[in-house]
Amino acid sequence: MYVPESGTDGWKKKRSETHSSSVPQTPHGSPLPAPPMPSASLRLAVIGAGAAGLAAARELSREGHAPVVFERAAAVGGTWLYTPPATSSDPLGAAATHSSLYASLRTNLPRETMGFLDFPFAAGAAGSEDPRRFPEHEEVLRYLQAFARRFDLLQLVRFETEVVSVRREDGGRWAVTSRKLGDKGTGEEEVYDAVVVCNGHYTVPRIAAIPGVNAWPGKQIHSHNYRVPEPFLDQVVIIIGASASAFDISRDIATTAKEVHIADRSAPADTCEKQPGYSNLWLHSMIDRALEDGSVVFQDGSSIKADVIMHCTGYLYDFPFLGDDSTVTVDDNRVDPLYKHVFPPEVAPQLSFIGLPWKVIPFPLFELQSKWVAGVLAGRTVLPSKDKMMGDVKAFYSKLEARGWPKRYTHNFSNYQFEYDDWLAAQCGHPPVEEWRKQMYAFNAKNKKAHPESYRDKWDDDHLVAEANEYFKKYMEVWTIVLQRLNLVV
Repeated sequence: MYVPESGTDGWKKKRSETHSSSVPQTPHGSPLPAPPMPSASLRLAVIGAGAAGLAAARELSREGHAPVVFERAAAVGGTWLYTPPATSSDPLGAAATHSSLYASLRTNLPRETMGFLDFPFAAGAAGSEDPRRFPEHEEVLRYLQAFARRFDLLQLVRFETEVVSVRREDGGRWAVTSRKLGDKGTGEEEVYDAVVVCNGHYTVPRIAAIPGVNAWPGKQIHSHNYRVPEPFLDQVVIIIGASASAFDISRDIATTAKEVHIADRSAPADTCEKQPGYSNLWLHSMIDRALEDGSVVFQDGSSIKADVIMHCTGYLYDFPFLGDDSTVTVDDNRVDPLYKHVFPPEVAPQLSFIGLPWKVIPFPLFELQSKWVAGVLAGRTVLPSKDKMMGDVKAFYSKLEARGWPKRYTHNFSNYQFEYDDWLAAQCGHPPVEEWRKQMYAFNAKNKKAHPESYRDKWDDDHLVAEANEYFKKYMEVWTIVLQRLNLVV
């Protein structure tokens, strides 16, 4: 599906001829990043300082560009920046918080796979406090903070600043209006050569449609606003969803709730199963309707009286700062049209999106997308014509339709993330994603399916862990050389 454009091999060969044996190499065999070249500098706006925004800022800086990163929060981290329990009057909405983290969250990917390609997420590294393979969310935040410090990215970020609007101007440049949080004015407008959107997609809740729910007397909440189980003490809770958050939160709430019932859209209509190891946790088919007497009826006709319905039903892509001149729309969670999920053909490369795909290992994908965008903006990598990009988009949609893939799964990469990653790597002259990382991801998926309750603490891929840790040692040696050259280590 993802095949490099013609001419890429020639570009890679030409680039490789510039390598010298005297230049320090990464374990991939690629050269260490060179100092930026000011003559190539473009002034760029990056929206968001989560993992995607940090990756973009680093790669753009490496290419000699001058990124300005806009971040609503007071610190980097994006969705990994935990906020206290929400007190919003709208528990189904996004409220005032960006993060969707709950207090007990641990990663559902092993840490070895999660890190950026040249900055290992290794237990025992400087700043690490949780050595587990599947650490708490605070450990991921510490890793991102360390990444930002290591590459001197914090100086690029305007904290507590929201982007109000992004407007295209003549000549392909973009007017970006921003303002400090709490300001009531119209904000400050600045013009940038290009805009890179990295605002994430785990903030605006997607709500399940339930017949009769408007007359149902209970409380509804989206998992975006869930933090701790104590508020559900002795209550009957129905959780809608079958994803990682639904699984984790149902077990979390079961520690305090009277009963927890999971409504799974993919479960057969006659499903009603008590879950092994729990006295108060059941799996059901999807909700059929809600009634005024407080009852909730499932597809098999059974019903319970519930206090709470929690929607663990995912999120919507949302870009409130973009106008019609961005040339993209969001329809049933498809951001359209985007060439390779990054560039809107009509305005490429002056507008790009980092981090839309899901069902992926996110950080390496963010890094490769960012490398591609940075290289294109630097003129080292050339995009196809607008017509060819649109043709590629339409061909991709046709493949999805032929598979019966719903539109809302356009950016679901569960079947081909590494094919995509390696395509991006080829565009950038970067080696493919490491085989151990791909194998470890597959091992974890199988272990999680076979042992959903214990996969975070029991596994059978220690040979891959050993390979990853050996690989990390090489990278740590490389970065010592880099830091010495930058006079950051004495």
